[in-house]
Amino acid sequence: MKRLIVLFALSLLLAPVFAQINKSDSSVQVVSYWNKRDKQKYTITEESYQVKNATDTIKRQLFTYDVDIEVLDSTSNSYTVKWLFRNVKMKQTWDPIMEKLLSVVNNMPIIIKTSEMGVFQEVVNWEVIHDHIEKGINIIRSECKDVPNLDMVIEQLQNTYSSKEAIENSAIQEIQQYYTFHGAKYKLNEEYPNSIKRPNVYGGEPFDAEINVYLDEINFNEDNVILRTSQVINNKQLTDAAYGYVKKVAQNMGARFTTKRIDFPVAVNNIDTASRIQASTGWVIYSIQTKEVSMDNLLQVDERTIEIQ
Repeated sequence: MKRLIVLFALSLLLAPVFAQINKSDSSVQVVSYWNKRDKQKYTITEESYQVKNATDTIKRQLFTYDVDIEVLDSTSNSYTVKWLFRNVKMKQTWDPIMEKLLSVVNNMPIIIKTSEMGVFQEVVNWEVIHDHIEKGINIIRSECKDVPNLDMVIEQLQNTYSSKEAIENSAIQEIQQYYTFHGAKYKLNEEYPNSIKRPNVYGGEPFDAEINVYLDEINFNEDNVILRTSQVINNKQLTDAAYGYVKKVAQNMGARFTTKRIDFPVAVNNIDTASRIQASTGWVIYSIQTKEVSMDNLLQVDERTIEIQ
């Protein structure tokens, strides 16, 4: 009897470790099991470059920053989580003002709310973030007033943080990446295609996009899984929006814009994301997202990695 009691006690201790991995059908449910004051630290690396004529790499940029994640509150139906961005370091850039722009978000806290399963819901302190950015913009205006096209750069930054919706759609891409797979159940090697709406960075109606998600690997002994997703934005809608934006910018600069829509190069936007997630807690161990945007003979590649410290 004593042995049975001991074995039962051990089974209770070990059960949560694989609570979200179902060995019987090789499935996993990505759910956040967090407690108030739980903390994790991550290093995020962002690299971007352009490839011209499929051979020449130009305009390479690389920077890193750290993020402290803390669960501020945990209820039966939600989590309140703080992301603190700090230690921003510019490694390489072609843009003289980029380091100033990055300094604006240094030591900036972003407080978000997720569902009880860890699905991103909203940015809570968006007004504080907006005011923080405006103060940073005023500093940039005074220190970089001789930089060409400064007004255009500032306008784009202001638009990114202009409202709650803008911040959630455009300003917190690393946070959106982090929670990509939370809240759903996946079976090994089974694909989950879907049609979704994606934010229009040029303004206007959201883009139609096709997305495919699948569970690529289950590591039973290490209690983690690898999930992948690929996303393709509607080319026609993207090209229409890009054409309208370029035309508007040219007009604002007083330049002549004579290109017809039919002659405008097709724009392509593909995003691939892969994350290794601890199954029993929902903490992301490592995530990498690659975005490729191409038009005519120019390819823009943006890659972001999120790695637990």
